[in-house]
Amino acid sequence: MFKKILIANRGEIALRVIRTCKEMGISTVAVYSTADKNSLHVRFADEAVCIGPPKSSDSYLSIPRIMAAMEITNADAIHPGYGFLAENADFAEVCKEYGVKFIGPTPWMITQMGDKITAKETMIKAGVPVVPGSGGLVQDVTHARKISKDIGYPVIMKATAGGGGKGMRVVWNEKDLEELWHKARQEAKASFGNDGIYIEKFIEEPRHIEFQIVGDQHGHVVHLSERECSIQRRHQKLLEESPSPFMDESLRNKMGKAAIKAGKAINYEGVGTVEFLVDKHKNFYFMEMNTRIQVEHPVTEEVIDHDLIKEQIKVAAGIPISGKNYFPNGHAIECRINAEDPYNNFRPSPGTITSFHSPKGHGVRVDTHVYAGYTIPPYYDSMIAKLICKAPTREDCIKKMIRALDEFIVEGVNTTIPFHKKLMQDPRFKAGDFHTGFLDNFKLED
Repeated sequence: MFKKILIANRGEIALRVIRTCKEMGISTVAVYSTADKNSLHVRFADEAVCIGPPKSSDSYLSIPRIMAAMEITNADAIHPGYGFLAENADFAEVCKEYGVKFIGPTPWMITQMGDKITAKETMIKAGVPVVPGSGGLVQDVTHARKISKDIGYPVIMKATAGGGGKGMRVVWNEKDLEELWHKARQEAKASFGNDGIYIEKFIEEPRHIEFQIVGDQHGHVVHLSERECSIQRRHQKLLEESPSPFMDESLRNKMGKAAIKAGKAINYEGVGTVEFLVDKHKNFYFMEMNTRIQVEHPVTEEVIDHDLIKEQIKVAAGIPISGKNYFPNGHAIECRINAEDPYNNFRPSPGTITSFHSPKGHGVRVDTHVYAGYTIPPYYDSMIAKLICKAPTREDCIKKMIRALDEFIVEGVNTTIPFHKKLMQDPRFKAGDFHTGFLDNFKLED
């Protein structure tokens, strides 16, 4: 087992790793920028090294500075957390060259899953469902008609040089195809100077459901069931829960098998997440794989009663996993508490917290690195806490979350707490009737 782990990250996740290391009897090294000198992860680590100014590129993203901190503290492993260098193959490679263990997958695995085209090709070979599509540019209307018929309507035409929703058209039936084909091409040409179009299956009312997987160095890959992550804005998750209210036993079985196939396709080592899009007919398609621990990992921890950071460390040390899959017991919901103003399009709200009281009680967990008097820097992600509630049923879990949110006091900065309070009371959310477009019609103020 490792003697000393350097955590190449900050804030909540750094503190989370430190806690598990302490329980395992492993010494810890915190790294911090000058903006984070008063963060709790710095206070609770056994050693702390300042690695530069606030700018991420000069501190948390600086591989030379992190490796220098590793050398002077004599750490024998590095935990990257999430974000920053967590999915950087070059960083994993440098760790390998230095003879220090990167707690995560190999550089090759990171690269395989980091490139979307390579990842998709790998999944197709492994027999994991991917979103059907043209596989390249569509030549003309006749070609478009054939592909669309093969895939099955509805389909979506997308500009190859696209972005911002330009050059995109949803085609619901064959009679509209020709007209929409010309419109998509014209818009793409006008917007990007390129009228190249490809076609994919249009996913109706998609849900974002992901599976937690663990792979060891001995060829075992297991899944730890799913998380529902459809409540998001600008493709950023705001709330996660497990199990998904959309899930049934048959679908969980199919998706779990697909997630394991995805991991085995690259002999995956470590804790990772296979993300799927699921349509309203319960067809699911591989979206991407995250080769790291995720923000929302506590949701899974609560329903399977396992410490996933501990699993990461044990796998990295070469300890084999049990080889069995885990299924949810009870229900857990995580609300991300961000220093943002939900009444002003979630504008970041850095500043000094003047008052802070986190909720307590049975089945209530708060992961945070902040406190009263802490100044939230403007340089990094706006998340200041994660509120996780666990209860026997989803209904009970929502009730517990409402109570916990009422107890959560943060003064001095704006937070997303009012948004979460309103969400918990929404009839559609309570019924589990939502998809990734849910917030498009959600109003914070009546």
